[in-house]
Amino acid sequence: MRFYSFGHQNNPVLLLLPGTCCHWKRNFGSVIPLLEKEFHVVCTSYDGFDETEQTVFPDMLTETAKIEDYIQANFGGHICAAYGCSLGGSFVGLLIQRGNIRIDHGILGSSDLDQSSGLSARLQARLISGVLYGIFQKGRLPGWMQKRLEKKAPEERAYMDRMLEMFGVGQADMSFVRKRSIYNQFFSDLVTPLKDGISVPGTAVHIFYAVKMGERYEARYRQHFKDPDIRAHDMQHEELLVCYPRQWANEVRQCCGMNKTFTAIWAER
Repeated sequence: MRFYSFGHQNNPVLLLLPGTCCHWKRNFGSVIPLLEKEFHVVCTSYDGFDETEQTVFPDMLTETAKIEDYIQANFGGHICAAYGCSLGGSFVGLLIQRGNIRIDHGILGSSDLDQSSGLSARLQARLISGVLYGIFQKGRLPGWMQKRLEKKAPEERAYMDRMLEMFGVGQADMSFVRKRSIYNQFFSDLVTPLKDGISVPGTAVHIFYAVKMGERYEARYRQHFKDPDIRAHDMQHEELLVCYPRQWANEVRQCCGMNKTFTAIWAER
């Protein structure tokens, strides 16, 4: 696991956590420049998904502990905010739930927070890891998937193209990712539970709710977190991040109550 930092170290710390099987730069490269003047941005690169290392993603809890250790060692165990894209939202929830570090603002980016039993999780993980591994090795979609994409309406196609860019398809060489890393990440996310009614004094939970995902996800957010700040957008999964980066950055600032006075106060802490 590696951490990439941007912006002045005295600024409020914003931890960015990528989505499933995403390379940190493909996931957040377009928004880091929008935030690094106000935040000290720290982007996590998970085990198994960083080309500078020869590692395998172990499981959600092992990675969570590594993130906690890094925050303890570098920021005294306290950061301003953590944003989790999709799977990254599961990490945000775990970090808050465990209580080993303090996060003032936990932000989940249209995370599904899916849970499954062992057998079902194994079957899903095998299917997904097989498909994604093939895509990463070839650097392109399978023919049948490409044909389905081409039949989409222009707006839907534009959104899907942005999502594929986030995965690095056609944008970066992801052939270094091992099939075991994909399987472990997908499987362990499904079987690592979040508690219900998570509430930690001093921590506000904000959720970028993609309405087009369905109402069951809003219900799920309210199940796992007590009185979350749900920010609804009539969009698809992580569409705000990949298609409207400036609006996304403004939402992050708003969640953190960002202004010049806030920045000055944080720097003095």
